[in-house]
Amino acid sequence: MKTEGLALASHDTRWTYRDLDEQTRRWADRLAARGVGEGDRVAHLSRTTPDTVALTHAIWRLGAVTVPLNTRLTASELAPQLDALEPRLTLVDPSFADRRSLERERERPSRAPPSGADPTAAVLFTSGTTGRPKAAALSRSNLLAAAHASAQNIGGAPDDRWLLCLPLFHVGGLTMLHRCATYGAALVLHERFDPTAASRAFDEEGITHASLVPTTLRRLLDARAGRRFPSSLRAILIGGGPVPAPLLDQARALGAPVLQTYGLTESCAQVTTERPGEADGLTAGPPLPGLRVRIVNAGGDELPPDTTGEIEVSGPTVFQGYVGDESETHQTLWKGWLRTHDLGSLDARGRLTVAARRTDLIVSGGENIYPAEVEVVLLGARGVLEAAVVPSADPEWGQVPVAAVVVTGNPGDRFSPDEAERHCRAHLAGYKVPRRFIVLPQLPRNAAGKVDRAALVALVSAGA
Repeated sequence: MKTEGLALASHDTRWTYRDLDEQTRRWADRLAARGVGEGDRVAHLSRTTPDTVALTHAIWRLGAVTVPLNTRLTASELAPQLDALEPRLTLVDPSFADRRSLERERERPSRAPPSGADPTAAVLFTSGTTGRPKAAALSRSNLLAAAHASAQNIGGAPDDRWLLCLPLFHVGGLTMLHRCATYGAALVLHERFDPTAASRAFDEEGITHASLVPTTLRRLLDARAGRRFPSSLRAILIGGGPVPAPLLDQARALGAPVLQTYGLTESCAQVTTERPGEADGLTAGPPLPGLRVRIVNAGGDELPPDTTGEIEVSGPTVFQGYVGDESETHQTLWKGWLRTHDLGSLDARGRLTVAARRTDLIVSGGENIYPAEVEVVLLGARGVLEAAVVPSADPEWGQVPVAAVVVTGNPGDRFSPDEAERHCRAHLAGYKVPRRFIVLPQLPRNAAGKVDRAALVALVSAGA
């Protein structure tokens, strides 16, 4: 790549690849001085800034493992993740003063498990349906395969400019950082999504590619107020849940080449993506080159086209497994296939339609919310005897969490929705806090005694 080519642009910062290399070297020297070496895990609670990009590259330069932490989580949510992973070094950005207590350097290096010729490059935390965080290990070849597969579909060249307004603790953000370095392309970095700033970047920065979720796409279109996108734009990838057809039509009418995608952390983000020139908004597209997708029934038998079943994935982007959880890894990686537990179907052209995300998952503005995690916190609120959290449709976020509770009835434990909300905010990231609290005499249950979530969703939808 050309060392004087643009590597990163962010506000007043513009780095060439020579500049990025120098900043990376400085970080690598600092990390090495603190004992970080090959295979060590480096956890960091960082803002999305040029410095964090250089830190990430420095970790990889040392052969270490980057562990970007979710900045929206509280200290009590992050602590068990760090205890489970035991990183060699944990760094906390000074702006997160309330979580500086998490910063530490372990005396005994914690090395990543040996992985032969395919060392681990990153560990990203993703909650399971039980709410227990799982540490998904992505290898260097996983990231490289993901970059090459994406390039075969939508191109990858030094003149590309990717707008990054996703956090780096999300697989979409991290793979974009790696993708740009692989192509020698430029990363136009926004610390957070701001529709006006993003719209300006499309017009003034020559953005060729971007990755959004339906909520941010809607806000972007509102900010443009009918103004067409420049011809330099080649693709906007849309993930994080289904996209309303009118929203897709509105974007395409303004010249935005929107491509729906389906992916997950365990597959290095994209699994399927619509093909440029063939996108019709009806599916999430076919698998990227080099990947395979199949639909199976409960017994693992492959199903014919247009039949709904569980989505399974195979290929070089499939992750290594969950760190420290052989049982979960064995259940998820089965006979060469990644069992996603998502439901969908393939049409005769091999294009995927996603019917439902992981069991009970709530997708709010592109953020995954697992009800069990919220329910455990709710059970610690005053006056709550039982709790169940389900999604409610929302025009802005797609879905928002709503809590149904059964109260104790004890006079001294009077339930208060306001108090329950404050309790949740003290223990959970803001997007996980229920938007409404509904008090029921009892939770609906099925014949097995489990909470009947479908019935509960119906009650919420009916305005119970």
